[in-house]
Amino acid sequence: MILASGSPRRLELLRQMGFSPVVRPANIDETPRPGESPTDLVLRLARQKARACEKGLPEKLLGQVVIAADTTVWIDGLELGKPHDDEDARAMLTRLSGRTHHVSTGVCMLAPAGEASFVETSSVTFFELSPDQIDAYVQSGEPRDKAGSYGIQGRGRLLVSGIEGDYFNIVGLPVARLARELDALVGEDAGGEASVVCGALRGEPCLGR
Repeated sequence: MILASGSPRRLELLRQMGFSPVVRPANIDETPRPGESPTDLVLRLARQKARACEKGLPEKLLGQVVIAADTTVWIDGLELGKPHDDEDARAMLTRLSGRTHHVSTGVCMLAPAGEASFVETSSVTFFELSPDQIDAYVQSGEPRDKAGSYGIQGRGRLLVSGIEGDYFNIVGLPVARLARELDALVGEDAGGEASVVCGALRGEPCLGR
């Protein structure tokens, strides 16, 4: 398996499933297109990352499954990317305070059998945050490289009053659905012994016989 992402969180989630991915990040232009919805954006970027990664593979890696993903935080139809600076982070956290927002991850998989992609969306509700709480979190430095200016797997968990949907999708990779989509892509019975789901549950995932 090849992971077309430099995200340490995605790498760790795949390792927890039992995979040992080769990491080959794909550098593409991630600028949203005019009028593009957050879900359309992450799906397009995941597909472009997967194809760019596959195109640049050395011969010894050809034929392996390529997985690419892109995650965004959005509210009121507005995508919240990584903050430009601490003031931008404060503004994002103020917007999210006491409200429910959405986290969408686009995933694309390329295999010898073909290509498949999907979008998973989870909802996150924040507590009402005081200015002091926002300042304290911004001062921690954690928001600086996080979409939406928070990381649910870190100190940002203290901001969250509830979630709906897949927690790991919020972290950056919806692994349960990914395993099932891989089964469909490589042609395995999701309930069979050789399936990705069964293999991952044993700690010995397999991408086809």
